Amino acid sequence: MSINTTNKELEKKDYSGVTDYIKKVLSIIEKDQITKEEAEWVTRETVDGFRENVNPGFLDYRKTVTKDKQFAAVEWSDSGSCFQDVNGKEYFDCLGGFGIYNVGHRNPKVVKAVTDQLNRQALHSQDLLDPLRAMLAKILGEITPGDLKYSFFVNSGTESVEAAIKLAKMHSDRTTFIATTKAFHGKSLGSLSATAKGVFRKPFLPMIQGFRHVPFGDIETMRRTFESCALVGEDVNAVILEPIQGEGGVILPPEGYLQQVRELCDEFGALLIFDEVQTGMGRTGTMFAAEGYGVVPDILCLAKAFGGGVMPAGAVVAKEEVFKCLFPNPFMHTTTFGGNPLACAAAIATIDVLIEEKLPQRAAEVGEYMLGKLREVGDEFPELVLEIRGKGLLIGVEFHTDEIGYEVSKGLFDNGVLVAGTLVNSKTFRIEPPLTISIEEVDQVIATFKQVLETLNEK
Repeated sequence: MSINTTNKELEKKDYSGVTDYIKKVLSIIEKDQITKEEAEWVTRETVDGFRENVNPGFLDYRKTVTKDKQFAAVEWSDSGSCFQDVNGKEYFDCLGGFGIYNVGHRNPKVVKAVTDQLNRQALHSQDLLDPLRAMLAKILGEITPGDLKYSFFVNSGTESVEAAIKLAKMHSDRTTFIATTKAFHGKSLGSLSATAKGVFRKPFLPMIQGFRHVPFGDIETMRRTFESCALVGEDVNAVILEPIQGEGGVILPPEGYLQQVRELCDEFGALLIFDEVQTGMGRTGTMFAAEGYGVVPDILCLAKAFGGGVMPAGAVVAKEEVFKCLFPNPFMHTTTFGGNPLACAAAIATIDVLIEEKLPQRAAEVGEYMLGKLREVGDEFPELVLEIRGKGLLIGVEFHTDEIGYEVSKGLFDNGVLVAGTLVNSKTFRIEPPLTISIEEVDQVIATFKQVLETLNEK
């Protein structure tokens, strides 16, 4: 086909239908308020779009927690500790985007920083030095524990873990990594190799070679694995851990476990990688969970709340001794959008809010209050609730069965409280609201939780 023929074919293509549709969507986006008819249109288009062009599986998933089986819930706006659906119903966000909204939904300081940066420059040229990346890296060098110093910026949690794995591989020619059962580190191929959930792994086997999994909290099995690897010449490069396993069901480490892992790594000359994608940025009562347990990793992975709930952003922060393998050629691992000006502005403002408003300390105090109140309610229904555990505002509520957890989650959602299960089931669900949640809002969540349990107990 000649170039002229191709151009004629393109000229014949009629885009009028799609341009009209685009203009209608853009007109809806620019409105502060939409009418009932517009809300109905948005709902229909959302459901049809998911069914025909996104993935119909999401419709089955979301419909399971809504009263109206005709349509799934469609979210539309947010602020503070809450979000609203397209019909104006408000929900307390006790999922927090799986830990995204530590400083609240659309925190004004974060939005302002991003807007100010957007008004000057959105993305950088990729060739010149971009100032906010340098400034954010300096800030991280100051606030992260121990001698963590150099930062590489990414867009998401799985990218953060991928970068950490590659950094560890460049630092040493050792090939073995130790991860733990029930771990979740992401779903791209490298991070999936460290993840322990079989349902996510099996379709993509074989994984990246060299990963071994041991039970979380079992220091003796980890020691034996170190020793066995050394005996057969497959010395351990690094151990990768979540200080608290979020997706695994909010599993807290046994007393002294993380310090013992640190000592094992030092003894055998291995690196320690902490995946704080979910536990970082104040969630567990300190800026980083590592501080709460008195352990300094060699590599720290951050994401989720790092962008303040406004921009996708993440980081890998490492000690100079580890990071310096990238000094000779900084292009050994790159990302086009990681560390872009908007993301860096959001992260800088987020850190400012966390420090100025003392949100890590607040997470510790409000989390202790919320955990205590939840346990009081749970103790009233021992036939339903098995255990309630957590640290800061990362809380897990475990039920005797998946079916009970599902019914409680559904009841909460129907009454305006969003939570989410772990490991793709509802036996344990997470409560991780914005760290800005008020005591009054906590009390309302607790009251709703009790009401749902009472209703379920009567059945």
